[in-house]
Amino acid sequence: MHEPLKIAVFHNLPSGGAKRALYGYVEYLTKTGNQVDVFVPSTANEEFLPLRDLVGHVHVFPVPKTLGGSIYSTIKYIPPAVKHISLRDLEKTEQIMADVINNGPYDVVFSEQDQYTMAPFLLKYIKKPMIFYCQQPLRNDAVSEMIFPRKKNNIIGSLKGLGSKIVVKRGLSIDKTNSFYSNYTLSNSYFSRESILRMYGINSHVSYLGVDPEMFKPLDVPVEKFILSVGTFTPEKGHGFLVESIALIDKEIRPKLVVVSNSSFPPWKTYLEKHAEELGVDMEIKSLINDDELAVLYNQAEMVVYSPYLEPFGLVPLESMACGTPVVAVKEGGVRETVIHKKTGLLIDRDEELFAEAVTKMLSKEYKRYNMGKKSVETIQNFWTLDHAGERLLEHLNHVINKDIQYTKNISNRK
Repeated sequence: MHEPLKIAVFHNLPSGGAKRALYGYVEYLTKTGNQVDVFVPSTANEEFLPLRDLVGHVHVFPVPKTLGGSIYSTIKYIPPAVKHISLRDLEKTEQIMADVINNGPYDVVFSEQDQYTMAPFLLKYIKKPMIFYCQQPLRNDAVSEMIFPRKKNNIIGSLKGLGSKIVVKRGLSIDKTNSFYSNYTLSNSYFSRESILRMYGINSHVSYLGVDPEMFKPLDVPVEKFILSVGTFTPEKGHGFLVESIALIDKEIRPKLVVVSNSSFPPWKTYLEKHAEELGVDMEIKSLINDDELAVLYNQAEMVVYSPYLEPFGLVPLESMACGTPVVAVKEGGVRETVIHKKTGLLIDRDEELFAEAVTKMLSKEYKRYNMGKKSVETIQNFWTLDHAGERLLEHLNHVINKDIQYTKNISNRK
C-alpha cells in the first residue's frame, strides 16, 4: 500500500474524451486519499466536467495577448496566434505555472496534453518527478484531405493548402521538441505507443483508460430502432463512412443513424447532411447532450457503430459496452484493443459493403446482440472501470517517484 501523494495536475484541454479521461483519473486519485491540485491556463476548458468539483484548488493562470508575444511567435512558431492568444504568451504562462509547481510541496506532476501544442511547453520547466500522458502525437491533415479535400484549382486554394502544410509542419516540430522534455511518458494504447515511437522516437508506457460504471451501465429502457454513433462531427471521425455503409442496407430494414457530437466542422456537417439525404439515410444529429442522456441513448440503441480513422484509443466503445450495447467498429487504431471480436462486438475492415453486411446481420439477430451485451458488461467490470484505470496510473506515479531518473532537462543530443 502506497503512502498518499501530493500531485500537481496540469491540462490545457478542450471538452471531449481527453478531458473526460482526466476527470476520471483525478476523481480516482482524490477518492483514494491523494492530495491533488490542478493548474490550468485560462484557455483550458473548465466548464466541461470541471475539476474544481473534485479537488481542493484549481489554480487558473491568465494567458495575456501581448504585442511582443505576437511578434516573437510570428518569427519562431507560425502561426503567431491561435484563438486570440500567441504561443509565446502561452509558453510564458506555462513557465510561470511550472515555477509555482516547482516551489510547491508536490511529490509528482501529472501533465495532460495542450490543445494548442499537444505536448505542453510546461514540460520544459518542471524540475520534479513528472509523467506526461500523451494521448497521441499531433496528426497531420492527410486523412482530412483524403476524406474532404480542399479546392486547390485556383491560386487562393493553392495558397491555403501551402499555408496549412506550413502550420502542420511547425506544429509537429513544437510537439516533438516539447515531448523530448518528458522523462516518463504514458500512452493510452499500444497503437498510440507505436505512433509516438514511430513519429518522435520516444518510448512510452501503456496505461489504459477506463469508464465510469455508475454513469454508463445497463438501464431498464426499451431498445429502439436506431443505431448510434458518438464523436466530433469532423471528417476524421468517420461519419461519412457510416452514412455510405448504411445506404447499402436494404431500405426495408435500413436503420436510422443517430449521431451525438459535442462540436463540429460546419462545412463537413453541411456536406454530410446533404449527402445522407441524397443517399436516403435518415440521420439525426444531437449536440451537447449531458451524460445521463448519452447513457440512455447507449441503452436504447440496437448497436453502436464506430469508424474513426486511426483513433488512438476511443472511449465510445467502452461506454457502449458498459451499457450492455455491442459495437460494430472498423478494425483499426486503438479499438482493436478494447472490442473483442464476436464476443463484445464485431471488428470489420474499412469497406462499406462489409460494414453494411455486419450491421445487417446484427440487426437480424437479437439474441446475439443480447449475449454480446452481457459479455460486454462483464468485460468492462473486469478490466475497464475508472478504478482499474486509476490503479494503473497510480502505479506509474509511484514508480516515477521511486525510480532513479535524472530530471535535469537536456535535449541537445536528441534534436
